Amino acid sequence: MRTTPPFRAEHVGSLLRPGRLLEARAGHATGEVSDEQLRAEEDAAIRDAVALQQEVGMRAVTDGELRRASWHMDFVYEIGGIERGAGTTLSRFHNEGGDIEFTPPRAEVRRPLTLDHTIFGEAFEFLAGIVTEGVPKLTIPSPSMVHYRGGRAAIDETVYPDMDAFWADLAGVYAEEIRRLHALGCTYLQLDDTCFAYLNDPQERASLDARGEHGADQHLTYIHSFNEAVKGRPEGVTIATHMCRGNFRSSWVAQGGYDYVAEPLFTQLDVDAFFLEYDDERSGTFEPLRFVPKGKLVVLGLVTSKKPALESKDELKRRIEEAARHVDIDQLCLSPQCGFSSTYEGNSLSPDEQRAKLALVVETAEEVWGAA
Repeated sequence: MRTTPPFRAEHVGSLLRPGRLLEARAGHATGEVSDEQLRAEEDAAIRDAVALQQEVGMRAVTDGELRRASWHMDFVYEIGGIERGAGTTLSRFHNEGGDIEFTPPRAEVRRPLTLDHTIFGEAFEFLAGIVTEGVPKLTIPSPSMVHYRGGRAAIDETVYPDMDAFWADLAGVYAEEIRRLHALGCTYLQLDDTCFAYLNDPQERASLDARGEHGADQHLTYIHSFNEAVKGRPEGVTIATHMCRGNFRSSWVAQGGYDYVAEPLFTQLDVDAFFLEYDDERSGTFEPLRFVPKGKLVVLGLVTSKKPALESKDELKRRIEEAARHVDIDQLCLSPQCGFSSTYEGNSLSPDEQRAKLALVVETAEEVWGAA
């Protein structure tokens, strides 16, 4: 049994929004539901989400990201100096039935970056106050998510003529955020990131080149930025990162194994654990795990959150054994490959199917490692 996170059975963070909460959010947007009424519905939904996780045996417990519309932009827009701007880049998500295309808004840096308040601080305090078994885990986007969608064009050159100053201020915001969250009792923080997985895809690297970035080595800039953000973290804080290739209404963006970024990512990124998407052939092989150093954990995202069909426990065990050929099995854990609802719309499965997948992760972990 692991006594500190990550635990053998994990999940990424977001959970399906219940119908009542979706109705309240829609009413709030039209002014029919007050701030207080929406908060009450969120509180009730989070209590149920915490109970679900504790009942199935999860030892790391999140609020399901139920207060958010988006897993990352709700955080990014709270950073001082960032405003919502018009989207300029088409997002194309793929699924078995076709593509979903839209142009999302982007974050624009219009004044020097500051941390004006503890982002998600009240949300974490509420979560910590109702978790009776396990460790409350908070999920936030990584620093690279502030940059990836808009790049240099979304950063006012009169504010940051030098990109080094931008990265330094961004790291400072994150370092202070982590310090403040720890002061509230947060000891398990997951920084979610799609960039490291996206940049394994040649098309994604080419798209960065086309807008004037450096696709071939952008991941190195992001690794440095991440490390600067977490290097002064308080003692006793577990830092994990989760990587996926897009997760929106059961659809995805990028494909390709971790091979392109693996060596610098696994050997240089200053984290305690890597949550890795590994639910289908888009994720490549386990061979890149050979670069994971001793002492770091890998949470294998073998259970898909995109489809309702329940995985075979024997197949999960076989894949864990396969991964263990490249990294010690004592460094491995198990989870779904991504959240169940990275945005409020959620993926195409039911609450009962979500619960079954979480329970499967716990049961499989107990049989493989003797404890969840």
